[in-house]
Amino acid sequence: MRSSKGLGRLASLSLTLATICLSVTAASGARAADAGPTDGGKYVALGDSYAVAPGTRVYDSPDDPCRRGPLTYPRLWAQQHPSYAFVEASCSGATTAELTSRQMPQLTADTTLVTVQVGGNDVGFVDVLTHCILTIDDKDCVAGVEAAKAAATNTLPSALADTYASVRAHAPSAKVVVVGYPRLYTIRGTCGIFGLSDTERTALNSAADTLDSVLADQATKAGFTFLDPRPAFDPHTICSHAETWVTSLEWDKINESYHPNKAGHREGYLPLLTALAG
Repeated sequence: MRSSKGLGRLASLSLTLATICLSVTAASGARAADAGPTDGGKYVALGDSYAVAPGTRVYDSPDDPCRRGPLTYPRLWAQQHPSYAFVEASCSGATTAELTSRQMPQLTADTTLVTVQVGGNDVGFVDVLTHCILTIDDKDCVAGVEAAKAAATNTLPSALADTYASVRAHAPSAKVVVVGYPRLYTIRGTCGIFGLSDTERTALNSAADTLDSVLADQATKAGFTFLDPRPAFDPHTICSHAETWVTSLEWDKINESYHPNKAGHREGYLPLLTALAG
């Protein structure tokens, strides 16, 4: 159990955090960026807010509900491969169902590369984070994490299997990279008065591990490649006191908290994607 966290103030903001941090209602539409000739292939990025710009805090438009921006790993990869046609379908808040219904139509038979980053919203990861921030008792946090892990283990696999099958049906010849999620916290470190306990950090990291394990397993079954960001991100997590690649909680930037920042996209995800996709 940790010291008082100013529960009155936190409780008043809990609904905001739960609804807009990762779970902004996903919007339809995609951004096509035709950069030069298209003889290199076609890259389509599918995903949730980890694949777009909340953590970078640089956006194409303040009115874009999908919160896309120029400094994300899909954009950076596309910029490095100008011979590719690029379509950004990812949208903040996307679940597997929303990705299938709203983003999948951007895939075509001539698509040669697809990245897919989705699953966190299906298991309610934002609600778990919110609960752990607000609760006084570590046991309450751990119980919430265990419920999310159970959802990831019991219900997410079939949703992912259906989503991945649809990706293959829409893009039969594409290389598909399933992108995982980083752990958020360094276990032993200080994060100030509102910092989570070691027990809570361990629990939240275990949720990322469970989610990534499910993603990797379903990716393998679908014949896709899994991109595991954890080894690269681990030295740069919250409370590490190194250059942090994930944004921490900031009350004036609630919707940008707990996402990969500029360095996370540029130094974390981009080199890993380049190693797998070229």
